[in-house]
Amino acid sequence: MYLFIDPMCPECWSFEPYIKKLVSEYGHYFKLRPIITGSLSSLYNPTPAYIREKINNWDTTAKMTGMCCDPDYWLVNPETSPWPVSLAIKAAELQGQRAGTRYLRKLREYLFLTKKNISDIDNLVTIAERVNLDVEEFHKDLHSEAAKRALLGDLNLTREMEVDQTPSIVLFNREDEYDGLKITSAYDYELYERALMEVMGKHISPSIKPSLMEFLAEHQFVATKEVAFVFDWSMKKTERELLKLSFNNQIERIDAKYGSFWMYKQTT
Repeated sequence: MYLFIDPMCPECWSFEPYIKKLVSEYGHYFKLRPIITGSLSSLYNPTPAYIREKINNWDTTAKMTGMCCDPDYWLVNPETSPWPVSLAIKAAELQGQRAGTRYLRKLREYLFLTKKNISDIDNLVTIAERVNLDVEEFHKDLHSEAAKRALLGDLNLTREMEVDQTPSIVLFNREDEYDGLKITSAYDYELYERALMEVMGKHISPSIKPSLMEFLAEHQFVATKEVAFVFDWSMKKTERELLKLSFNNQIERIDAKYGSFWMYKQTT
């Protein structure tokens, strides 16, 4: 499963609940590979009109999806360059796919929740520290030809598969690589289930869901919306269940501009 995303795209960020649910229910059937794409111009000078467009887009997406993306970012860091951001993700992936996935998630938390300038090298290194990467290796890889080749490989794959919108998913059966299926920016979870079964050529059943605590322990930091979507709960029930754990000091509530996130507390 190729997941084409622009790391600075709010729609891609709001797609996180779908990915978590797919992995939770069907992850043993597929391997997920994030592909970084989007506009990666290293010389970036946004106009006031462009900034207004970004603010409106982020604000609308946050209100519609329940995944916070604070539009004030564009008032604080309007000259963010996507190129170092994307290179940093590929540098993290050189330490393994799981390391890259952790890095991508934390980077977007910095972007959409805390308004940190994610094209700033110091912030990129700090994120690497937060997700327990080998920081010395990361810093070296950040300026390496290997990271550049990996990023160019993603961009070439985007062109080859004719992906022109994010988020997009392309599914391939390993036994029949030419029988691929592309789904672009669709927000109907059942569509992804049907696509997975079509590519596999058989009906499959979802796995039993983990317990709420198991889910929180695995992901460490999640939105109320992500929990609600994965467990098929209403937002009201989700809030109630999370508050119970918060009162028991098992998780900590982190309020964002839109909605709440929950941080898992390690037990000793």
